[in-house]
Parts: sequence; C-alpha cells; structure tokens
Amino acid sequence: MNQERLLKVLLAPHVSEKSTRIGESSNQYVFKVLSDASKPEIRKAVETLFSVEVVGVQVVNMKGKRKRFANTEGRRSDWKKAYVTLAEGNDIDFMGAESA
Repeated sequence: MNQERLLKVLLAPHVSEKSTRIGESSNQYVFKVLSDASKPEIRKAVETLFSVEVVGVQVVNMKGKRKRFANTEGRRSDWKKAYVTLAEGNDIDFMGAESA
C-alpha cells in the first residue's frame, strides 16, 4: 500500500452520541473514510497514523439524506464510515497530548 494513499484514507473522526458510547464501552472508534477505501487500507492507516494495534474493522456505507432547499429537492452525498476496534490497552487521543 502506498504511504501517500494511507494518509488520505481517513477523512475525519465521526463524533456523535452513538460513537462516543461505543468508544467508551468496547474500545471502538468511528471514522469517516474515502468511499473506495478497503478494510486493510483503513486498518493500516489507523495503525500508521496513531501507533496503535487494530483488532478489527467494520465498514458501513451511509446513504445521503434527502434535503429540501426552498423549492428545490436536493440530496447530500453518500459516504462511508468505519468502526475500528483497538486492542486492549490502546486508545486514540483526538484532543492531542496537551493537558492543562
């Protein structure tokens, strides 16, 4: 796998009530990823960027919501999210190493 490609696979962490609850209970983190990303690419990208050990990856294709803009019907883009399970004792700190 190309190192440059791995840096582009993860788009952003997906922060919601559900992802926070899952992270606390089962050591899983949720990421928004490229729509053509594969499970091995996602695993390698997380291990490379955050220096953690990944146990498993689950992927969900999310359909874009239908939205109305004045008199025009519109639709948001489809996207993909990945649930990444980390090994026991590993965690990802999105806020950085700064502690006050």
